[in-house]
Amino acid sequence: NLPAKHVIHAVGPVWRGGNHHEGELLASCYRKSLALAVRHGLKSIAFPCISTGAYGFPIEPATRIAVREVTRFLTENPAIEKVVFTCFLKRDYEVCAKVLKETL
Repeated sequence: NLPAKHVIHAVGPVWRGGNHHEGELLASCYRKSLALAVRHGLKSIAFPCISTGAYGFPIEPATRIAVREVTRFLTENPAIEKVVFTCFLKRDYEVCAKVLKETL
């Protein structure tokens, strides 16, 4: 019953302390998902907090990566009209709101 026509499944990296290219791998998840959305003619996309749950990626750096990559992509690809960051936990929402406020 998902209210979406498409699902792009992006498997983020497992956090292993930050010295195993986790940041670069996470950034790639966002870039590749956005590129797939454009390739399929999608106008909007929603992202959960990739890798921050069971995979243990710390929420603040993960959010900064997500916002940075989405912002960069949108400046070069105006085909995407709407991006939603979905937060399931209050703590995640608070961090996301803080990062967005600082960034935008």
